[in-house]
Amino acid sequence: MTTQHLGPLHRTAVLDSFITHREEGPADGPAVVFLHGNPTSSYLWRNVLPVVGDGHRRLAPDLIGMGGSGKPEIAYRFADHARYLAAWMEAVLPAGDVVLVGHDWGGALAQDWAAREGGDRVRGIALIETFLRPVEWSEMVPAAAERFRAFRTPGVGERLVLEQNLFVEANLPAATKSLAPHDLDAYRAPYPTPASRRPMLQWAREFPLDGEPADVVDRVLAYGRWMGEAVQVPKLLMTVTPAQGLGSEQTIAWAQEHISALDVVPVGEAGHHAPEDVPEEIGQAVRTWLERLA
Repeated sequence: MTTQHLGPLHRTAVLDSFITHREEGPADGPAVVFLHGNPTSSYLWRNVLPVVGDGHRRLAPDLIGMGGSGKPEIAYRFADHARYLAAWMEAVLPAGDVVLVGHDWGGALAQDWAAREGGDRVRGIALIETFLRPVEWSEMVPAAAERFRAFRTPGVGERLVLEQNLFVEANLPAATKSLAPHDLDAYRAPYPTPASRRPMLQWAREFPLDGEPADVVDRVLAYGRWMGEAVQVPKLLMTVTPAQGLGSEQTIAWAQEHISALDVVPVGEAGHHAPEDVPEEIGQAVRTWLERLA
């Protein structure tokens, strides 16, 4: 995959730290915000943003503690990320309608923000490989269940993620069809030390599994209800082949039954980090959907 030209990172003071973001398109265009997950950054969207089209203002922030954003001394719980994201949205996009596009934890944060805003500012939500509902251990692929049990085990998770940097060095390459060495370097750069890798470990421990952590499960259930009730907000769910994990056939069927105003669009063969594998297909799916919204 050829890497597109990357514009400069914009830096915005947020709470006690700062969030960086990449931006393309006219400043007065309709806003589309692209949210990444673990262990990536705004770099994930580099080949998607140009395909979406120049008519929109496309913004891709780095979540707090990730990418080029600040690394304050916080716990990096879901609630922390949501708080910093909300402050960034208020600073950068204080008014007007917003379309949210989310992958992995970025999709969860998108739904959470939309539910808390009440839908008044949300023109649409597009999701891929994300948390639509809490899951059970029994639903996970055995290898993934074993890995996440290890991440959640005190001492073991620290060794795997903080010391060995497993999310970047092993999980990320394994969850893509192919990842060029210079692209892996870009994902590796924000995490040079064990301390800098704390957000990745905490994300692994936030996974809403079998009712735990209870506060995360509650937020996922709350935004899941909103996704069903907000019939006025168009929603797009992009799916990949093979359908497993967060995008399993069971999850897709649940979404079609419980999420209102939903379009389901396949984007081709890809791993979990689909924007690395099929960026043109994702960009075109979002672009076509946006044209319908307009």
